[in-house]
This record gives sequence, structure tokens and C-alpha cells, in this order.
Amino acid sequence: MLPLVDKPLIQYGVEEAIHSGIQNIVIITGRGKSAIEDHFDVSFELEHLLETRNKKDLLATVRNISDMIDVAYIRQREALGLGHAVLRARAIVGSEPFAVVLSDDVIDAEIPCLRQLLDVYEFFGAPVVALMEVPPEAISAYGVVDAEPVSHNGCRDRLYRIRNMVEKPRKEDAPSNLAIIGRYVLTPEIFDSLEMIEAGTLGEIQLTDGLKHLLRNRPIYGYKFEGTRYDAGDKLGFLKATVEFALRRDDLGGPFREYLKTLNLQDQTVGKATEHA
Repeated sequence: MLPLVDKPLIQYGVEEAIHSGIQNIVIITGRGKSAIEDHFDVSFELEHLLETRNKKDLLATVRNISDMIDVAYIRQREALGLGHAVLRARAIVGSEPFAVVLSDDVIDAEIPCLRQLLDVYEFFGAPVVALMEVPPEAISAYGVVDAEPVSHNGCRDRLYRIRNMVEKPRKEDAPSNLAIIGRYVLTPEIFDSLEMIEAGTLGEIQLTDGLKHLLRNRPIYGYKFEGTRYDAGDKLGFLKATVEFALRRDDLGGPFREYLKTLNLQDQTVGKATEHA
């Protein structure tokens, strides 16, 4: 629910799903996350207040959120890993293919990242994960793929058939610089794989381990998406996203850009250093 400019992170993920053609959303929540349910629900008191005060623009915004999607909520009682969270959705998803969106990965793209993955899924009928090139010093924070390029739509530098996956390898052990980012299109076979694998560190079930198990029986593809990804779960990544998203706004971009020009950042840094000295 951390706001990026003026919308919570999870809303960016939901809107990406909607713009990709998805209409039904399952949100896996935990203890103390009732604010998420309230955000996407009808707020009668707030709507009435805005209506009586003739705040038509704000009223339309509030109603747009509650009308946005059909949502089901499932509680994950313990944080036992991403794979466990996905497994909790099994009863609702059933035998249908489905997408997974991690909302702390905010992706700005002309064609939504999830839509790019769905196009690959619809062509091959196989699971596909989002990939991004990552520098060696950061690679140990990601699941990394060993993969071979595949021709698709006239390109050989975006689509890969995955041979293996390694969760958070040391940089000297990483099979490539292609890391898995928080967007997936999966088939229901993943549920059986997640139930069969053993829990890892701290009893967590990792989605990467489930995908490695599934890889034994069917192909999985990775797509190096077009767009910019911001790690909003990281403090610096969140700050970068806030600045760049604000600068793109028609109502905020101009004034915010002028404000940034007034900041003498070099002098402030020197002042701090002198102060500590």
C-alpha cells in the first residue's frame, strides 16, 4: 500500500493486469493487510462526502477504483515463500492458466509487461517468465536462468527457452545475467510441482524451485520485456520511481521539474560533509 506519487504500489500491478486483458484478480494477503481490501472496495461514506461537496473529479477517481475489477482475497497465514503464496490460489484458479504479478516490481512500458508475456504464452502455449539483464554485482539477489535464444517475431534477443534456473547464485556461479522479474504467466501444472518440492531455507516454498521441477516435464520460456522496471521494494528504487513517475505526469511534471532545478545538490552534499567533519 506504499503510495507511488498518489497510488499504492498494488494498484499499479492491478492496472497492468487490467490493461493486459485480465478481468479477475486474486490477491494473496496476510495478517494486517485489510487496507488492501478496503482500497478496492466501495467506500460509501467517502463517496457521499465527495458528492455532497461537489468534488466530482475525486468522486470519479474513487468510484473508478472500486469498479476496477472483480477481486477475490486469500489469506496466507504465514509468509512461507512466493511459491506457497501462489499455491494458496489453487482452489480459485482451478485448471486455467494464470498470471502472477509482484507489485513491488513496478514496470513502465508502452505495452504492459504482462501483455508482452501473454502474447508469448498464446503463441507457444507454455509458461513464460519476465527476464531482465542485471549487472554481476546485483545478480545474487535474483533467480537467474540458463537459457538459449529462440527466434520469435523476427527477433533473437528477447525470447529464450529456459534450460535451468538458479535461485540467488553467487556472481561467479550465475549461469547468465538474465534475472527473473516479478511477472509470470503460468499453467496449472505448477501447483503439482509446488506441492512436490521440499521447502527450502526457513521452511519457504520458492516459486523458482517449483518452476525448475516443472521444467522436467514441459518447456518454459523467458521473455526480456520492453520497458523500465523499478524495484519499489528497495528504498533507492522507490525514490527513483517516485521522481520519474512524477516527472511524467501532466499535472505535476512541469512544476516538479522546475523545483528540482532549484536544488543545489552539490552544495548540500559538501555542507553535510563539512558538518560531520
